[in-house]
Amino acid sequence: MFTGIIEEQGTVVQLVQAGNSSFIKIHCATVLDDLKIGDSVAVNGICLTATTVGSDFFTADVMPETIRCTDLHLVHAGTKVNLERAMSANGRFGGHIVTGHIDGTGTITSVAHDKNAVIYTVRAANALIKGIVRKGSVAIDGISLTVVSVSDIKGGDGVFSVSVIPHTREVTSLGIKHRGSTVNIECDVLGKYAARFVAGVLNKEDKKEGSVWNAMMR
Repeated sequence: MFTGIIEEQGTVVQLVQAGNSSFIKIHCATVLDDLKIGDSVAVNGICLTATTVGSDFFTADVMPETIRCTDLHLVHAGTKVNLERAMSANGRFGGHIVTGHIDGTGTITSVAHDKNAVIYTVRAANALIKGIVRKGSVAIDGISLTVVSVSDIKGGDGVFSVSVIPHTREVTSLGIKHRGSTVNIECDVLGKYAARFVAGVLNKEDKKEGSVWNAMMR
């Protein structure tokens, strides 16, 4: 489990995709403290398992499903990524519950300044939008953020926005994200469990293929 509080930005050394086997090597410093082989590290919000730990890097295997469902296929040598070690039992819970299991990706449609804050608006499939609520929590590239607004739009997609303080932009990859950038999205896991429960109740009364709950839980 993670909290969405980024510890540092690492730099991708290489992402190797060879047949059915893929792995990523990341240069970093802070997260290497007490990191052991087999430990979990969130990389842009993606929970990966350390397979090698060196003096200034770690490597992790990457499953095909992870490549398909996240933005990892877009990274290359030199790409900055957000890193967070799994939460320790005696650590502070500064963000929200983040599992590192990405629900899908979205595209930044606008970046607008609002005094000392920056508002990022993200377009994503409605299946993701249904798991996002105003004033709720969402993880973007592993960063715990509060949702400012959310709405459906035509074309089967929706949009939501988050407000980011200067510090967050400085210490995470959001500082270099712009209109058109792809981001990883993880909806609030508590909301997903609640939706699954409600879907089960409603679907007992509505078994139609077109049920909004059936569509959301696919």
